[in-house]
Amino acid sequence: MGYAPKQAANRGCQLHETHGPRRSAGGRFHDRAGKSATPLVRKTPMMDPHFQALLEAQAKAAEGQTPPPLDALPPDMVRAGYRMQRQATDQNPPKDVETRDLKVAGAAGEIPARLYTPAGAAATTGGLVYFHGGGFVIGDLESHDGHCRRLAALAGVRVLSVDYRLAPENPFPASHDDALAATRWAFDHAAEIGFDPARIAVGGDSAGGNLAASVASDLKADPKRRIAFQLLLYPGIWPDEETASRKALDGPLLTKQAIAWFDKCLAAMGHPQAHRAMLGKVDCAGLPPALVVTAGFDPLKDEGRDHAERLRAAGVVVEHVEYPSLIHDFYIMADVSPAVGEAVKATAASLKAALA
Repeated sequence: MGYAPKQAANRGCQLHETHGPRRSAGGRFHDRAGKSATPLVRKTPMMDPHFQALLEAQAKAAEGQTPPPLDALPPDMVRAGYRMQRQATDQNPPKDVETRDLKVAGAAGEIPARLYTPAGAAATTGGLVYFHGGGFVIGDLESHDGHCRRLAALAGVRVLSVDYRLAPENPFPASHDDALAATRWAFDHAAEIGFDPARIAVGGDSAGGNLAASVASDLKADPKRRIAFQLLLYPGIWPDEETASRKALDGPLLTKQAIAWFDKCLAAMGHPQAHRAMLGKVDCAGLPPALVVTAGFDPLKDEGRDHAERLRAAGVVVEHVEYPSLIHDFYIMADVSPAVGEAVKATAASLKAALA
């Protein structure tokens, strides 16, 4: 998700959270299945200084300006602004990744997708079906191009990025139906795109993490399409009850206004299939292993953590990693801080191990 830039005026929202922790490079904290729980550890909050500087510069540039509410803007204008912002902070992706634009099956016809193949890849590798973030309203293949290139290059797997239909032009469940149809297509056409059908993962960031988790749930009883892994990056789980972090944090980047706009555009509330998007009560038994990543300065951090705990309680092998100094959308702002590069390396290593 995430558009409306907003400075994090309150630095007191950072949480270092561990359950049987081990700390690694980059300040991340692990919460692995099978570890005994320990009390939460709270330390003096401090945002990554590079992201803090970016937010302060954005706030200064916006002084004296009153942006119109998102409802008053055409969605395509908001999409263009988001794409421009994210591309401006991600201009140095790996160059040695082959890309191919193609069409895959959506629920109502073909939809665009992009296949990323790392340099020197074998004829068949593990594969990641990836769904971009953006609240189901913004984001596209271009906004997440650098991120997908890095995942492919560092994990040594092929990545299929899916350009699912966006709300409000295509309200719920169009995005979820497209994600499910595209994942089925990836299994059924694995030989054509170099995927090993026994090593296919689903993944996504923010709203894309919701889509990945939803697809994993929809396919868990499908004997012909067994998802090997879930890569859930600061996922939006849309819990039934508002979490503490959603209540406390209004930005940075992902503001309360933006979240409300995304909710309105998606129009999932009250739909007979709303459980496919509002995953707070999803049956986690039998789901694939997962990596859940959260960020300390992110309104979605509590629901990501809670989802990891539900997976673990259901017997799923899960790793929860929180980057307490980082903000929402950090994976697609790689030029802002060296901390992003370290996080990407660790995430790609987990993906590589899961699909080995």
